[in-house]
Amino acid sequence: MNSSDIAFIVDDDPIHQFGMKVLLKKVKFSNEVLVFHNGQEALDALIRLMDKGKKLPSIIFLDLNMPIKDGWGFLDDFVKIPHQNREKVVVYVVSSSINPSDQEKAKNYEVVSDYIIKPIDENQLTKVLEEMGLINSL
Repeated sequence: MNSSDIAFIVDDDPIHQFGMKVLLKKVKFSNEVLVFHNGQEALDALIRLMDKGKKLPSIIFLDLNMPIKDGWGFLDDFVKIPHQNREKVVVYVVSSSINPSDQEKAKNYEVVSDYIIKPIDENQLTKVLEEMGLINSL
């Protein structure tokens, strides 16, 4: 794993936020995990990173149902971001929605790598990060 890798958690549920931070620390993904309560906060943070010439996060764990700007709104705006490493950012939708139409809609976004139903466990997270080459299998 590259220690400069950053993870974004975009979710308004404090229990899920805490659980994801604990799991990311447990699998030794990164020292930098940034949490946002809605899609607009996350987009604003991405723009700040770009304005400072910093690297975008390697991975974004995105909830769908949030106030202000939901996951769909985030995705619609994220794909418009003109940045040389935006295409290197991997987005995983992590939602409690088991609605097949949500899962199908997520597949329409090229930036979405997969749809994971909450709660995510350590094995799922490890598999995701291994597939991305962000951590080595044990």
